[in-house]
Amino acid sequence: MVSVTRTVFGELPSGGGTVEKFQLRSDQLSVDIISWGCTITALQVKDRQGKATDVVLGFAELEGYLQKQPYFGAVVGRVANRIAKGRFTIGGKEYLLPVNREPNSLHGGFTGFDKVLWTPQVLTNGVQFFRVSPDGEEGYPGELKVWVTYTLDGGELVINYRAQASQTTPVNLTNHSYFNLAGQGSPNIYDHEVTIAADAYLPVDETLIPTGVIAPVEGTAFDLRKPVELGTHLQDYHIHGFDHNFCLKELKEKKFCARVRHAASGRILEVYTTQPGVQFYTGNFLDGTLKGKNGAVYPKHSGLCLETQYWPDSVNQPQFPPALLRPGEEYNHTTWFKFSVA
Repeated sequence: MVSVTRTVFGELPSGGGTVEKFQLRSDQLSVDIISWGCTITALQVKDRQGKATDVVLGFAELEGYLQKQPYFGAVVGRVANRIAKGRFTIGGKEYLLPVNREPNSLHGGFTGFDKVLWTPQVLTNGVQFFRVSPDGEEGYPGELKVWVTYTLDGGELVINYRAQASQTTPVNLTNHSYFNLAGQGSPNIYDHEVTIAADAYLPVDETLIPTGVIAPVEGTAFDLRKPVELGTHLQDYHIHGFDHNFCLKELKEKKFCARVRHAASGRILEVYTTQPGVQFYTGNFLDGTLKGKNGAVYPKHSGLCLETQYWPDSVNQPQFPPALLRPGEEYNHTTWFKFSVA
């Protein structure tokens, strides 16, 4: 059984509207999602003793989400990740996007899907959010209708993304939750054991744009096909963290993507997706300046993201799986976050 509770989370300034919170509860999980950016604000998961702890970074109040912050828990779009130099060409026409992370456009621009109010509809086992992204919003062509649906099934949180376009446009939607299976507010993720089912990854330039090479993980720091403990792995390979796309099998069906295990609590997160890639990000830009839930601070490496997605900058890289949506087609992708204990 899943219960869905609807409450007011806060009011946007200058009469911008009411942000609502939806709590989905099963016997194993409790998830809080707000209508601002379809944002997951809390995710309570039991440990092996049966004690529930919030395992996502974020804020207790709306004000936290309205300040400059790194997309905690939000749905990002119209195009997640980076587009080189904020430009692309479709059918001979060049489109210019806001360069909001020099020298590139990141996560949809200055006012991406994470910074807008969505229209909610309660379902028996979850909640669906809808919005229309107008033609030209943040420089993107065509009107885009978007539905994001969160449902709960026992220990599994399922996110489905659908979109329909009036003109050909790139679309890439993901959720930007930062997980710490020891509990949000824990100082780091070094004791997390990570597996990613990818034989290849995308090397990046100094601005984090893929170079275009699809590189085998074999014999590199990016070989996460067998479990590695993050802290030891980062030390062994002398790397400062991950912020890279891992290339999954391109089949558009449910497939295993990643597994994160926290031995001390027994919590395990498994990710499955229909997407061809996942951005594994270890919170390298967190710096401890933001005050989170229960007085928590979030220093570097205090959370990790597994952003299932099309590959970054694919609109400019023809050898990557295409991220264009045409009129009459439907963008439809699903990601499953399955929690368990061992």
